[in-house]
Order: sequence, then C-alpha cells, then structure tokens
Amino acid sequence: MKIEQVFDYHINDELRSKLQNLLIECFSDGYPQERIYFKQVPHFRFVARDGHDQLVGQVGLDYRVMNLNGTPIRVLGVIDLCVSKTNRSQGIGTLLLDKIEDFCEGKSVDFILLFADNKKLYSNAGFKSVNNQCKWLQIDDENQTTHGIGNERINELMIKEVGSIKWEDGNIDLLGYLY
Repeated sequence: MKIEQVFDYHINDELRSKLQNLLIECFSDGYPQERIYFKQVPHFRFVARDGHDQLVGQVGLDYRVMNLNGTPIRVLGVIDLCVSKTNRSQGIGTLLLDKIEDFCEGKSVDFILLFADNKKLYSNAGFKSVNNQCKWLQIDDENQTTHGIGNERINELMIKEVGSIKWEDGNIDLLGYLY
C-alpha cells in the first residue's frame, strides 16, 4: 500500500476523475457529481494506492485555527475519509488515520477533528466523541453560497489530542465551514 500527500492544486485530470469516482461510490447519496469536494476544497489529501497503483482510498485535510472556549487552537480537520467498497476491511482506513497522526508529529497541530456518522473506525484509532456546542459557517453545497451561521451540539463530533493542549467541554467555534 502506498500513501502519498497530494495538494489539491496539483491534482491532474486523471487523478481528479479517479477521486470523483471514489467519492461518488463512497458517498452516493447527494455527493456532487461534478467536483471532488463537498463544500470546500481541502488544503491537501492523502491518497492510498494498492500494489497495482489503483486508487483505493483518500482523505482530505483542512488546517485552521478554531476557538475552544475563548482560546485559539490549531486543528487539522479530516474530510471525506473513504475506501473503495471492494477494498474495505483491509485496514486502509486505519492506515490513512495513522498517516494523519504521523503527519501531525512535531507540527503545530493541537487536535485532529472530524465528524463521523459511523464512529467505530475512529474510536479504534483513539478518537473520542465530545459534546461541545458548535458554531460554524453554513454553506449551501449545491449553490456554493453562504447561507448563515449554525449553532448547535453535533453528536458526530470527534477529536484526537495530538499536541499539549487538553480538550474541554463548552463551546467550539469552527471559524469556518463544517466538514
């Protein structure tokens, strides 16, 4: 298994097509057919290829400052982690999560943050569910326009501490869109 870091502005037409097919396969209900992101382009991705150089998984990553109870924190956000249906249950998702954690080593990242419908993979990788009041920029993904500010508790929120700061209950302002 080969996992490489790819900046979105370097993605060529061939990789774009493969990513688009993978994302549509994995997130079939409502994923945009004409692009390789849901609401916003990630800063970079890790892409997983098998021994035949076939794309089998990917994860987008977004680096930004957020505000946790009045304190700025540095967060690496996990976006659209997915593995092709024919390659699931082979540890590829875990390899991608390990790659993210290795990437954070020695860097200015306090937390890895994500929103998960199915929490098993992430819990097994050391992520924990947290119950914070979330505030974020609401984006209409179809029209790609801003349409408000969201403010509620989101049960799918999970984090992993990778820096020296401890996570706290309370309020988290994402200072941007919801992954």
